[in-house]
Amino acid sequence: MNIKSFYTLWISRNKEFFRDKGSLSWAFLFPILIIIGCAIAFSGGEKKILIIGYYPAGKQPDIVSTLDPDFGKFIAYDDLAKARARLADHQLHLVIDESTHQIWTNRESSHSRLAKELVQGKMTGYQFHELSGKPIRYVDWVVPGVLSMNLMFGSLFGVGYSLVRYRKNGVLKRLHATPVTAFRFLAAQVASRLFIVVSANALIFAGSYLLLGLKMTGSFFDLLIITLCGATAMISLGLLIASRTASEELAGGILNAATWPMTFLSGIWFSLDDTPKAMQVFAEFLPLTHLVNAARNIMLNGASLMEILPDMAIMLIMALVCLSLAARLFRWHG
Repeated sequence: MNIKSFYTLWISRNKEFFRDKGSLSWAFLFPILIIIGCAIAFSGGEKKILIIGYYPAGKQPDIVSTLDPDFGKFIAYDDLAKARARLADHQLHLVIDESTHQIWTNRESSHSRLAKELVQGKMTGYQFHELSGKPIRYVDWVVPGVLSMNLMFGSLFGVGYSLVRYRKNGVLKRLHATPVTAFRFLAAQVASRLFIVVSANALIFAGSYLLLGLKMTGSFFDLLIITLCGATAMISLGLLIASRTASEELAGGILNAATWPMTFLSGIWFSLDDTPKAMQVFAEFLPLTHLVNAARNIMLNGASLMEILPDMAIMLIMALVCLSLAARLFRWHG
């Protein structure tokens, strides 16, 4: 790859973005407003309802039929460790392991103690265990998702609209007359947008961390690495969408169609534990799902890069596939 031409393309794209004061201001203002709104709206503390998880998913405990559904609800889990982690975070109040007849409670949760009193007389032959864990505020839980969503919008729409505009205005036609290849041009777009969106998110994260006192138990460096992987995957997806699109209206429709399922099905606003299995499987094919999961694991559970390696690998594979297809399908002319 010709480094000089790559650097020239990267610099020119950066200058174009920073000269657009409206886009630059909105890239920082929008996520800050969302975070402040969430902090105000969800500052009421824990919901007054018992939430009980059970394992394995196909073996429902007998108490399910005896507990009033208006008083509590049950969530099935295929992974006992995941259910216990939810209990430690106060997202569950009790975990029933039907395979070994064990029940887990959280000694630091008043709702967990209440749930224990409720089931203790009704479930004989079960061994009770305790674990501990402090509650996680909703704002701590939702901010990784909000920042990831901001990264998604900045990545997809940033490269999607600019590429279509280049094609419509004849910029790509002129570039085609130079020795620049489609892959080199797209790689420069990825690098430029990566620098912009990650820098913006880093500043927003720093402000949120200081103003809201966010919980951060993992490594800041690990969080940066996973952010780079997620941004690369979504920028590559944006380039694939815009690789042959000549109309800004069509590009906007396709980009909105891509962002809608990711906004609602990637676990940004609510946990997917209680959703239908088909929806959870579909969410695994969305890059934003893996970014949100990895970011939350780092910030809330102190996960290392090795522990979130599957999420990283999936996002990097998605980025490679999308970028390769975009380079192959890329059209210089309108």
